[in-house]
Amino acid sequence: MSISIDRDVCIGAGQCALTAPGVFTQDDDGYSEVLPGMEDGGGDPLVREAARACPVSAITVTEKGVEASRAH
Repeated sequence: MSISIDRDVCIGAGQCALTAPGVFTQDDDGYSEVLPGMEDGGGDPLVREAARACPVSAITVTEKGVEASRAH
């Protein structure tokens, strides 16, 4: 699994950090980012739910090179 955040789309709503705080956080400017070492999701079952919770679809979760989840 791989997680990416489109910083050009992110509005800093923080839904990802609220949903999966073990994987996502917010930087000093309030934008979402993946915690260091958690770029693969760390096995957290809430990663996909966090991507779906993003109100602007800024988070993409891919697995084995195929897009697995992108909130729309």
